[in-house]
Amino acid sequence: MTDAFIYDSVRTPRGRGKADGALHEVPAVELSAGTLRAIRDRNGLDTGLVDDVILGCVDPVGEAGGDIARAAVFAADYDTSVPGMQINRFCASGLDAVNTGTAQVMAGQHDLVIAGGVESMSRVGMGASGGAWFMDPGVNVPSYFMPQGVSADLIASKYGFSRDDADSYAVESQRRAARSWEENRFERSVVPVKDINGITILDRDEHMRPGTDMQSLGSLQPSFAIIGEMGGFNAVATARHPEIEVLNHVHHAGNSSGIVDGAAAVLIGNEDAGKAAALTPRARIRSFVNTGSEPALMLTGPVDVTEKLLKRTGMELGDIDLFEINEAFASVVLRYQQAFDLDPETVNVNGGAIAMGHPLGATGAMILGTVLDELERRDLNTALVTLCIGAGMGTATIIERV
Repeated sequence: MTDAFIYDSVRTPRGRGKADGALHEVPAVELSAGTLRAIRDRNGLDTGLVDDVILGCVDPVGEAGGDIARAAVFAADYDTSVPGMQINRFCASGLDAVNTGTAQVMAGQHDLVIAGGVESMSRVGMGASGGAWFMDPGVNVPSYFMPQGVSADLIASKYGFSRDDADSYAVESQRRAARSWEENRFERSVVPVKDINGITILDRDEHMRPGTDMQSLGSLQPSFAIIGEMGGFNAVATARHPEIEVLNHVHHAGNSSGIVDGAAAVLIGNEDAGKAAALTPRARIRSFVNTGSEPALMLTGPVDVTEKLLKRTGMELGDIDLFEINEAFASVVLRYQQAFDLDPETVNVNGGAIAMGHPLGATGAMILGTVLDELERRDLNTALVTLCIGAGMGTATIIERV
């Protein structure tokens, strides 16, 4: 099969996903168009060479609906020959977009692809697109549907993570994110969002709270205790996992991923296309897989998909220099580290979504770019990127520097 290389990766800063957030005035299509323009302009790219634009978007309705990828192609003033496709695998959509584009290149059907994702959570609310998983009893009963926060608390209860464990992880995420910005670790990939007059609206992740400590987090009430009890979801959790007598609700706004707006784009191509466009490859996408996982625990998919990916590639954990796992909730990363006995100094070294936020459809592409930058900064070779996914799934990708 043809090798697929990463030639460039960009993202917007993450804006608070509320009406007073800096990016609230910017529709999702313009967020994406901004990243497409950045890919074009940074690389002097003839957009007529691009075979496809693939964007993840978890709530593709209203202004974010109607194939937002093709709309972004128009808004970015790309050549009209460039098609666009929107995909949705919940929180892994951005990484799955990259993997889909990679598969097109590896199969020899496309030469150059831009893939990524977008979510304007301040303008199109989370869950706006509905869905049978949580609305149809024929689906949500056999899938043990419950809010993801309750599943995160189930993971904490099953694997022994306390409130202090979750809060301590969150404090460290904030510390690492703040340090990364202070040391300009994101400067290669973050492109500012500007208004129609060219004035910068946002050039830095807005959700961060670098002063967070154990005391401030300790004052927050668990977010999912009431809905777990009153909504009957605790009973669903213990019915599926009867070894858990009582759920320990440890998650709250401070140790869960933030609701934010943002977009990302990754330029992928084969060797010949890169040479034709005078591009320098930064990394090779070695392999990627998806898997289904236990639906009640729901968010342990990264463990299962990592095992599957390592088996498929014949690699071992020791072959991976850095791990990047989306911080949907603290217990997700804590379980991942526990399952593989990982050194925390190799996991999410620049902080994650607890500190900077999780723009659902874009996050997978964002963290891929983040870990590639960090491989280069540290002169390391290999990274594994993975995300948990609603309804119990996992997606993972291994990249190697070239």
